[in-house]
Amino acid sequence: MRAIIVGAGIVGIQSAHALLDQGWGVTLIDPDGLATRTSRGNAGYIAHTDIQPLASPKVWRHLPRWLLDPLGPLSIRPSYALAIAPWMIRFVAASTPGRIEASTQGMIALNRMALGAWERRLGALGLTGRHLRRKGYMYMFPSPSALGANMTSIRRQQSLGIEVDLLEDSAALRRLEPAFGPRAAAGAFYPGGVSVGDPASICQAVGEAAIARGATLVRQAVVEVSPIEGGVAARLGDGSVLAADAAVIAAGAWSRPLAKRLGDDVPLDTERGYNVTLPPGSLGLTRPVLFDGLGFVTTPLDIGDRIGGAVEFGGLQAPPNYARIDAIIARARPFLPDAKFEGGTRWMGFRPSLPDSLPVIDRATCSPHIVYAFGHSHYGLTQSAATGELVAALITQRQTTINLTPFAARRFLMPSWRKTLRPRAAS
Repeated sequence: MRAIIVGAGIVGIQSAHALLDQGWGVTLIDPDGLATRTSRGNAGYIAHTDIQPLASPKVWRHLPRWLLDPLGPLSIRPSYALAIAPWMIRFVAASTPGRIEASTQGMIALNRMALGAWERRLGALGLTGRHLRRKGYMYMFPSPSALGANMTSIRRQQSLGIEVDLLEDSAALRRLEPAFGPRAAAGAFYPGGVSVGDPASICQAVGEAAIARGATLVRQAVVEVSPIEGGVAARLGDGSVLAADAAVIAAGAWSRPLAKRLGDDVPLDTERGYNVTLPPGSLGLTRPVLFDGLGFVTTPLDIGDRIGGAVEFGGLQAPPNYARIDAIIARARPFLPDAKFEGGTRWMGFRPSLPDSLPVIDRATCSPHIVYAFGHSHYGLTQSAATGELVAALITQRQTTINLTPFAARRFLMPSWRKTLRPRAAS
């Protein structure tokens, strides 16, 4: 049995390994090769402790202020405002209490799988010690009231067995991270937090390991995936056609047109994220830190200190606006008074995002032989190994370890449309 995987980012690579485990042959298809797009430039968190979707009371508290700043933590390019309007309407719809809770439950289930799945994969490949960092990570709050506003979420994390140490004043925060200045008012430390030494290196290593295990890499664009008798066919950009027993669409932000051709119009868009990687030690921090309400994170990587984040809706075609990195640095300076922000390598990538912050992990409506695995937003690295295990279960007709209803491709259909569709058996 052979599977085609469209997309050789970290989700596609992890899906390849999970299928190789089941004795399948695998062909990865990507025009740029292994993990060369969004997978290589992220912040490096294995954020398995996160439980809250973007559409949440926390974000709505900050949203009016953010949207008024064109270089703020969340912005919409004026030229893209009309295109993103349907997505934003669905984002508002995903922000009702019931929908937030459903998204939270889905995120909890998938993220609880995340670290264990990564450890299993890296352990099997002999890569664990080379790539995982176990120094924990931290939230920094610019005021005690900001910490208080997050206590409902923190208490829920603790109820799930996630260890959180409260740092209730600036002195407690600086005992862990002396580089913070007095403007850093409070914090929450997650001792079990895990990060990676370098996203590009770990993704490349796991990808090369898939090739060493027998996966094939084809450097082509995929124009269309379609069901055929007994399997699937993928039409490539050079006009050639590859046939297989099954296919996985894991092309990140580029997945929507392929799913739409299969009859599943998933409201996938892209959050453009920015970062700069400074020389090692520039920030003076020893572990990853999320700056609450300010829209950026920092991570000390093997290759340097990375600072970045924010959300810009501008589509896949507009050129980068690196002034957004300057704005991030300006927001960071008051909290890291001795940091050195000069130089570094600037980067922009495309987070494949859905309005409820959950990916699509599901079979295509038209064929059980085609599986979707895209839309992981800020959690592609975190959720990739778990997603690979779920994808392999779907393709091989095995029971999945979690309920996949929250990740259904058709969850965005209007309720009146859903009534006309025959319910599908739960995985």
